[in-house]
Amino acid sequence: MRKMHEAKQRGDKEVVVWGTGTPKREFLYSDDMADACICLLEQPEEKLQSLFNNTHPPLVNVGCGEDITIRELADLVKNVIGFTGRLTFDTSKLDGTIRKLMDVSQLNALGWKAHICLKDGIAQAYVDYLERTKGAI
Repeated sequence: MRKMHEAKQRGDKEVVVWGTGTPKREFLYSDDMADACICLLEQPEEKLQSLFNNTHPPLVNVGCGEDITIRELADLVKNVIGFTGRLTFDTSKLDGTIRKLMDVSQLNALGWKAHICLKDGIAQAYVDYLERTKGAI
């Protein structure tokens, strides 16, 4: 986000993204994480124990259950920020793990789902970034 914002401010024609852009990642907005924690805290102990195989404390994956490629993410950030240059992927840099996605079926079985879509989360984070960095460039 910062890299693309600064490139926009400078009028750069290009932003370089490391890797091929094909690995997939899952993102969860912090307010959704807090909401999931509250949902879990409000559940009766017996319900949690039965749903999470009697582990104590129950081990719970928290996520949105959807992933996106790094290329799609970079395009989304580019659009939210309003950067008009091109994205170039530096394939000499490593991609890392190909996919990181949580199985959130147990949490969804409690009736919880993430509410903030990735685009809205990025937009909110960008507004916050702009507020915190006023006059930075």
